[in-house]
Amino acid sequence: MNKLKIVLLIIKIWIFFPPISYAIELDRAYIESFVKSFVEKNTTIPEQGKIYINVSKIDPRIMIKPCQLPLSANIPEKRNSRNVNVKISCLDSTSWHMYVPVKIRTMVPVLVATTGISKGSTLEKSNISLQYKELGKIRGEILDSVDSAAGAKSKRTISKGTPITRRNICLVCKGDQVIITAQSSSFSIKTTGFALKDGGLGDQVSIKNSRSGRTVLGRVSAINKVVINL
Repeated sequence: MNKLKIVLLIIKIWIFFPPISYAIELDRAYIESFVKSFVEKNTTIPEQGKIYINVSKIDPRIMIKPCQLPLSANIPEKRNSRNVNVKISCLDSTSWHMYVPVKIRTMVPVLVATTGISKGSTLEKSNISLQYKELGKIRGEILDSVDSAAGAKSKRTISKGTPITRRNICLVCKGDQVIITAQSSSFSIKTTGFALKDGGLGDQVSIKNSRSGRTVLGRVSAINKVVINL
């Protein structure tokens, strides 16, 4: 058989028996799992945090067509929202797409009152603890360790189960005696005084020096401690 006959034979075979393309059969469980995996890989988890992903069930009335290519996914809008719509696409010759709603709950460890804490009460390890709370529902600058608040005082009544933020506690509270450290690169001296206002970590507060009676400004460095940089 010469080359021309071989070519003609191949053309006839191609005409009467075209190549067969096998489409992948898809079901709802597979797509839902695919969506969850995609969201997990594309969601930033805060340090020490964790996420819960709830993929909505696909309506059983929706007919899911086969697809000759691997599915693709993206989140067209509101990527950082707690509720997103994931777009699933089949990009073969008979392309199709669908949207699958997903709810994302980002949980982070937060300092919480384990009992009711009245205004002016001291926070102790017996009335505070770390618990996971949904990040999107927390207001204010959160605290994420017991040591950062133990010994501080409540500036207002805190209900049981309420997250404790920097705004509702004071490390230095008005009227409290505090240790004043005046320091420079070459020396450091300490004295005592009385706070004239409330302050949290890093806040600048007015302090009345017990010895001189003068009012000075110091920056809160710890519970009942302020620093003056000379």
